[in-house]
Amino acid sequence: MNQTIPAAASEASRTQREPDARAPLVRVRNLEKTYKTARGSLTLFHGLDLEVLPGELVAIVGQSGAGKSTLLHILGALDTATAGTVHCASTNVASLSPREAAAFRNREIGYVWQFHYLLPEFTALENVAMPLLARGETRRESLAVASNWLREVDLEDRGDHRPGELSGGEQQRVALARALVGGPRLLLADEPTGDLDETTAGRVFDLLERLHVSHGLTSIVVTHNLDLAARCTRTLRLESGRLTRLGQTSQTGLRPGNV
Repeated sequence: MNQTIPAAASEASRTQREPDARAPLVRVRNLEKTYKTARGSLTLFHGLDLEVLPGELVAIVGQSGAGKSTLLHILGALDTATAGTVHCASTNVASLSPREAAAFRNREIGYVWQFHYLLPEFTALENVAMPLLARGETRRESLAVASNWLREVDLEDRGDHRPGELSGGEQQRVALARALVGGPRLLLADEPTGDLDETTAGRVFDLLERLHVSHGLTSIVVTHNLDLAARCTRTLRLESGRLTRLGQTSQTGLRPGNV
């Protein structure tokens, strides 16, 4: 199975993923998430609603412990809700079996964490190729597509380096390439610049913005950095189990979805 190289894929992505106000890529209704603890039940979300339109770049801010990472985990089929409905990339996430959830993540979701989680014994090129290898692509095809993605993040000359030989910013750029190598529709980024200094964080976010636009992505970014959040289509605050809107910019020209 041949993979489309990033340069060619970007034009196709823009054509196929034109924003459609009638069809949010993410739709969450009456979400609840409750954990059982030794001290009793802990409820993170209370009837949380969210809509994200195709092409939006949405920031979510809030205090530590508010549930921002948990929300991303539920959207990305890494965790399940206690109640409510979650539709993501045309899929009822709650209905997926563990095997279906794994396939859904591989196909539709790109995930970037605060820590890069690169496999230390493999090169940058091999790390980027991992999602394609997991999908069943041949090693030759996977490495060819991964090489193109390293070029996309300006690391084509670092492909044979292992993670320990890369700077923090380079590691996160490799992680971003790995998240996008499979052509997902939705990028979930959980504090992607949290471990970086201010200058490097700005460069990594510049790259994320550029890839978001050039590849027609829909992106949700959890961050504590309000300056970076202000560059997104809109910013939502997660507090007391619900999302509230802080404001919006007009950078993308999109009509924002509903909170």
